[in-house]
Amino acid sequence: MRWWKLLGLAGVAGVAATGVVIARAERKRRAYTPEEIRERLHARVDRTS
Repeated sequence: MRWWKLLGLAGVAGVAATGVVIARAERKRRAYTPEEIRERLHARVDRTS
């Protein structure tokens, strides 16, 4: 293979890995109940005040 093909394959692998990380974070974020989100936001506001 030529170097530019390897570079292209590495780029595709990087994009795929980034997509996996984003999907995993999105699943984790959606797992919170509305009450948990509200509590976390209130705690964050209390820390900043």
